[in-house]
Amino acid sequence: MTLPNLLSILRLTLAPVLLLLAWAGLSATFIGVLIVAFLLDLIDGPIARKFNQVSALGPKLDSYADFSIYLCFLIGACLLWPGIVRRELPFIVITGASIVLPAVFGLIKFRRATSYHTWLVKCAAMVMAPSAVLLFINGPAWPFRTAAVISAVAALEEIVITFMLHAPRSDVGSLVHILRDRKH
Repeated sequence: MTLPNLLSILRLTLAPVLLLLAWAGLSATFIGVLIVAFLLDLIDGPIARKFNQVSALGPKLDSYADFSIYLCFLIGACLLWPGIVRRELPFIVITGASIVLPAVFGLIKFRRATSYHTWLVKCAAMVMAPSAVLLFINGPAWPFRTAAVISAVAALEEIVITFMLHAPRSDVGSLVHILRDRKH
């Protein structure tokens, strides 16, 4: 068990905590726990690479944790901020579909979850996390809307990658990398 894997497991355990906080109506604590989960997501990969703790399990745990946190965040947002959710519903649906659809396509094709960790997905997560927090603390909506579009493009790239691969792989840089590998 490596430190990065432990951080991913910690994020997995924070997912149900988010649901409990939302159910209890503790919006400030929910945001605080969500920020912690997002920060842990930022550091697990760099720690794995810096300390040579990259493992086959790591990307899978990270993907499961990402999926769980974002799903619980969406459910929690519906419970805590129904007015904002109604107002931003098209972008929330886009974000939710961006999380679910690539996973579904991976499960259908490979009978297991994919963990590509493309650059575009990393970019989408980097802009989605702060913009979603900003949205739900009554900040402007345009950063979240922009992040939703970036997430949709990242999801589309992952779906295309799934269709192009013959077997699941972890840590795929981008669709360009897949196309370049196919030429060689």
